[in-house]
Amino acid sequence: MIGPRGWLLVPLLAAQLGGQLLLAPAQALASGLTVLPTANETCSPDVTSYSPAAPAALATLNAELAWRTATGKGVTVAVVDSGVAAANTHLTSAVLPGISLTDTPGADNSATTDVMAHGTAVAGQIAARPVDGSGVVGLAPDAKILPVRVYFSQDQQVADTGNGPRSDRLAAGIRAAADGGAQIINVSMSTAEDTPELRDAVVYATGLGSLVVASAGNRNTTDDQSDSPRYPAAYPEVLSVTSVDAAGIGTADAIHGPHVDVAAPGTDVLTTFLAAGDCMLSSGLPSTSYATAYVSAAAALIAQEHPRETPAQWAFRLEVTASRTILDRRDDVTGWGTIRPAEALAFVDDGSARGPDSPVHPRPAPPAAQPQALDLDQVVSPLDETHRVAMWWTLGGVVAALATVLAGQLAVTRHRARPGRRTPPTS
Repeated sequence: MIGPRGWLLVPLLAAQLGGQLLLAPAQALASGLTVLPTANETCSPDVTSYSPAAPAALATLNAELAWRTATGKGVTVAVVDSGVAAANTHLTSAVLPGISLTDTPGADNSATTDVMAHGTAVAGQIAARPVDGSGVVGLAPDAKILPVRVYFSQDQQVADTGNGPRSDRLAAGIRAAADGGAQIINVSMSTAEDTPELRDAVVYATGLGSLVVASAGNRNTTDDQSDSPRYPAAYPEVLSVTSVDAAGIGTADAIHGPHVDVAAPGTDVLTTFLAAGDCMLSSGLPSTSYATAYVSAAAALIAQEHPRETPAQWAFRLEVTASRTILDRRDDVTGWGTIRPAEALAFVDDGSARGPDSPVHPRPAPPAAQPQALDLDQVVSPLDETHRVAMWWTLGGVVAALATVLAGQLAVTRHRARPGRRTPPTS
């Protein structure tokens, strides 16, 4: 779905029911939602269903190994989005009261409700708690979620009231998240519009010690499908995230470009669904929104284990340890590669790692060339042979001239000294 003003969000088809936007079960497959093996026919907001399977991304990201070091305990992750349904059993104990910046007439605008399912899904990927009968759990299962509601829905009627996605409200949400003490700020939204308010909000949040993690953009949900920068992902302080498919490959479904920093799984995402348990989202179609959530969760693990480091250092850990073929090279499809949380947690930055530049160990400049004494005896001119030939010709000419002069002098001397020869008298 293309949101107002070209915003990139997960395409969720919705129906207007009782004044609120709810996912239409009959359209679930078309919207990227798939049937759960143990659920009813579709993921319905009216039916609570759980899947015994664990999210495939947790195995891809080697979550079990990372959890030996950190689980996100003591870390707050802000979800700047459509709100988070705290009524979902996975999230009830994880979600803080939150902040809402929406004022949709006649609706519940609280931050702990969600009619889009987007913010709730992202929150579940990050910090879903275990629930009996469900295999769903977040990558940072002990982190706290601070919901910051910056839009109510993408419906045009709602947007006309000023409660759809907007750059100024997103900027305000990032500021509010930082003021609320979030170490990690998840922004699973993007726009092609670079605004001073959005840029300043990112700088402000970074200055307060927050790492902003944002999606690099989905190609199929925007009018502008070019590989151009997306914001806030393209700001230098932000960790920009793209998605890879089930095989770990970057696809044309995502926006590519120099603003891409890292990648994470973004397809077949099993996570929390409104207040109704679990649901599989983005089936077969990688979404940078969901990839961003996993990177935010990984950042939360790092923030717990390395609380004295800066946001730039947290981001660097994920970049430098990401999986890639050539350590020294990033590309515009997956950036520095797919994140590896356990390796990022264990990484020791001594300045020797190959890849992105360390924020605390500047890469040394190549040594300057030392001046060398010039050995003239070893310098060979291409004109040397010509000079030698000319010198011999000149020397030969001089010798010939001298020989001529000497011959003349000798002849005169002999003439004067010849006997019997008299000079005839003059008359």
